[in-house]
Amino acid sequence: MSEPATHFELFGLPQAFVLDAGELDRRYREAVKLVHPDRFVAASGPEQRAAVERAAALNEAYQVLKSPSRRALYLLNLQAALDEEATVQDPEFLFQQMEWREELEELGNSADFAAIDTFRQRLIRARQDVDQEFSGVWQDPAQRPRAERLVRRMQFLDKVLYEVRQLEERLDDF
Repeated sequence: MSEPATHFELFGLPQAFVLDAGELDRRYREAVKLVHPDRFVAASGPEQRAAVERAAALNEAYQVLKSPSRRALYLLNLQAALDEEATVQDPEFLFQQMEWREELEELGNSADFAAIDTFRQRLIRARQDVDQEFSGVWQDPAQRPRAERLVRRMQFLDKVLYEVRQLEERLDDF
């Protein structure tokens, strides 16, 4: 029996950007049970190694599929390798990034929790908009450049949302 070719096939899921997170979790748990080390205690060395490798593949696939930005990048790479070195021509978003960075810096200096929460909610809405837009274009080869820009926007928004969480944690410590 041959191994599934994609992370989606590993879990018996359709190759899609929009996934049911609960279903992914359920299928992951079921798959991991089958390769748990306890099931291979009496197995040969090669069988034990194969189980460990399978578990590692399941974990990697799960981590990719549960993250929308990593899933989007994975989907694009399944179609054609993404040029990681390509310069993104997205001046509108570059300007938006600078504004968000300045706002985050000001929020860090102000320690205004309500303003930080409002900022985080705006970023989450922006991220949802990008996800929705990506969902509508990723399968269209003519929209490939747009899909690549959207993935990079997702990655930036993930990073800024992470930095907002770090800021909140730092301020909570005071």
